Amino acid sequence: MTQFYLVRHGEPYWELTDERQLIGVQRDLVPLSTKGEREAKQVAYDPRFAKADLIITSPYTRALQTASIISRILDLPIQVEYDLHEWIPDQTLSYDSFEKLKELRADFRRHKGIHPPDEYPVWETMESIIHRVQHVLERYRDRQRVIVICHGTVIRAITGAEDELDHCGIQEWEL
Repeated sequence: MTQFYLVRHGEPYWELTDERQLIGVQRDLVPLSTKGEREAKQVAYDPRFAKADLIITSPYTRALQTASIISRILDLPIQVEYDLHEWIPDQTLSYDSFEKLKELRADFRRHKGIHPPDEYPVWETMESIIHRVQHVLERYRDRQRVIVICHGTVIRAITGAEDELDHCGIQEWEL
């Protein structure tokens, strides 16, 4: 059985999205804040990681940067997995503010990640998240312990957890 350590990325420098008026997927390219870098350094020393042999990561900048900090400290290889990306709040890729993101997230949560009958919201469904992430994790069944750097909604989807993890929080999960 494979032990996965699902780690939410460090705190992003979200202020950059407003400073640069970023829209859609541009918003997902922001780096970690200084605090996020410290969080990634601290979590790298978690004793559960001692026997891990690989880090797999979402392709989003905040996850890649978190993974690279942990990799440098633990001297572990990194494998980028596209389908570990965060939940897609707007599949038209055009949302342009944190307020719009909060509105889409509230709608997603209100409907428990399921599109209502005869409605076609722009957000990605819970089923889609679970399917794509399980497909990725299945490929690592031959490993003993894998660190997975990804996102809060992804972790909640795959584990069924109700509560949001803190930045660089760890959720253990077996496949």
